[in-house]
Amino acid sequence: MTVAIDRATGKRRGDRAPRPGPVSRLKHAYQKHWYAYAMIVPVVVVLGTIVLYPLAYGFYLTLTDANSLNSARTIGVNEIEATYKFIGLDNYADILWGETAYDRFWSHFIWTIVWTMACVVLHYTIGLGLALLLNQKLRGRTFYRLILILPWAVPTFVTVFGWRFMLADSGIINSGLESLGLPTPLWLEDTFWQRFAAIMVNTWCGVPFMMISLLGGLQSIDGVLYEAAEMDGANAWQRFRHVTLPGLRSVSSTVVLLGVIWTFNQFAIIFLLFGNTAPDAQILVTWAYQLGFGQQPRDFAQSAAYGMLLLAILIVFTSFYRRWLNRNEQQLAI
Repeated sequence: MTVAIDRATGKRRGDRAPRPGPVSRLKHAYQKHWYAYAMIVPVVVVLGTIVLYPLAYGFYLTLTDANSLNSARTIGVNEIEATYKFIGLDNYADILWGETAYDRFWSHFIWTIVWTMACVVLHYTIGLGLALLLNQKLRGRTFYRLILILPWAVPTFVTVFGWRFMLADSGIINSGLESLGLPTPLWLEDTFWQRFAAIMVNTWCGVPFMMISLLGGLQSIDGVLYEAAEMDGANAWQRFRHVTLPGLRSVSSTVVLLGVIWTFNQFAIIFLLFGNTAPDAQILVTWAYQLGFGQQPRDFAQSAAYGMLLLAILIVFTSFYRRWLNRNEQQLAI
């Protein structure tokens, strides 16, 4: 076998050039894409300031016994230094396996899962039903859309306070039930009815988003598919099952994922509806707030540990959910 050698360079033809080192590659990338890097620097700085730094500091607090008594603080002209200690993973162990782990974490975790599933299912089913109605050729359809989107357009605190007044013992709901001779639940006092009221109010606030998103998905489905299915003899249910639902698959997967994340972290509705008066109706995010800011002494370390656990739960769920969606899409492609 003969090997051709370039007389000018003394290198054999076909030899690969040596791969440049990481410093050279970084320098070359900077020279080539410096403008793009300059454009994203402000975004990186902002994200690092408002997201990454608080996240890192919060994780550090979970490894300590920090509370409002041993943290750095200023009283008048006196500055008191922090005296909390590093304790490793003891906060996580206490939350998950401590003597009061069920009352402080697992009971709230179970209720949070039930709350999230119930709200997302109601959001999607009611939103899809309304979207199907508004997708029809109805007189005054624009007016109906405006009316149905109002609960989403109104600020959350206004909506929740309105529901709180209606659910009070002498509110319009109990007054109406009493006039009909029906029992009047203790919406804001009994644990079961507190949870029922929380799901009801959150459903009222969340359905418009699902409705608008799914309505956009319905309008993107080609009408030729419905015509072809009807010509093949498909009834309304078969057209819905084999045309509408597959056509909404991409939209549905996105809005369901967003709905789970938003509902799992829904702080405003629970807090504004009950405040500190419903410990058994608190979901994990509001319970973490109670630990960090709603009691004395305020337990910053435990509250931050709850935040880290919430983040871990959502990351695990999102990864499994996306993997499940990808597997279904591959099976449908086959």
